[in-house]
Amino acid sequence: MTDFTANPFRSPVFLDRHAAGAGDLRDEIVHGLLATPATIAPKHFYDPLGSALFAAICLTDEYYPTRTEAVLLAAHGAAIARAIGPDACLIDLGAGDCAKAAGLFDRLRPARYLALDISVEYLRDSLGALARRYPAIAMAGIGTDFSSQLDLGGQASAERRWFFYPGSSIGNFDPAQSRAFLARLREQTDPQGGLLIGIDLVKPQPVLDAAYNDALGVTAAFNRNVLRHLNRLVGSDFEIGQWDHRAFYDPRHGRIEMHLEAREPVTVRWPGGARSWQAGERIHTENSWKFTLAGFEAILRDAGFRLDQAWRDERDWFALVLARPV
Repeated sequence: MTDFTANPFRSPVFLDRHAAGAGDLRDEIVHGLLATPATIAPKHFYDPLGSALFAAICLTDEYYPTRTEAVLLAAHGAAIARAIGPDACLIDLGAGDCAKAAGLFDRLRPARYLALDISVEYLRDSLGALARRYPAIAMAGIGTDFSSQLDLGGQASAERRWFFYPGSSIGNFDPAQSRAFLARLREQTDPQGGLLIGIDLVKPQPVLDAAYNDALGVTAAFNRNVLRHLNRLVGSDFEIGQWDHRAFYDPRHGRIEMHLEAREPVTVRWPGGARSWQAGERIHTENSWKFTLAGFEAILRDAGFRLDQAWRDERDWFALVLARPV
């Protein structure tokens, strides 16, 4: 275990847990490609280019979640800081460029910051820049797939652990998976800790459809780039130009679905296997569930948390929820 208290004025500790599981990751990807229908887990969007494309999505006119959440964080940052208190250990899940957590630092004044992300190199660069801005905050980064196993690598403090999960990334899990994931967070949350999480709320379908089909085509590029990433991960030979982006809201399930649709008959090969698709067949790449506040409170309760405070924007499109362990 690293002793943060020994010398906090230094470069951040960085652990790469993701590379160690490369074999299991390949098996998981191949299993998804051979499934009916074929699937690719959304965590594979986030290679360095995918992470940069997602940052660009957040700047498009249509994609409201990031802007709306940023307004809520700025407007209610003082209240959030009072609720959490100073000197907490802030654990940022899916940290990316670390900008959202960094926006809280001046008010929250955490003693420690632990950033987790599957995009290892992107996280390493982001965390290094942040450490130079806030040298008094002890920092560590872990490159890891925290969606399947939450391994903090001995880097978090034992007390006052506050998990930060912005962006409504919880919507990538189905309801049962959400409960299981939040229950894993609860297992590692001490009585003085808790959870600050962003959730995207149910809203008119045209708003949702537009958010995932921006006019510039950034989301389409983000979706198709996952094939480029898979080519590197498993040695497949996807041709990106053979696939179209499809995204739409499914009101029956209350979720956005993203797919890649074959433009023509396609056969993709990788070492030890292959799969063919007919024109119009799809690979399911992402779900993004939308919530009501009451429905999400029930999920929290099932996972061992209680909703303490919630802040919503004036259009009731997005919510920041602060929850504490039961």
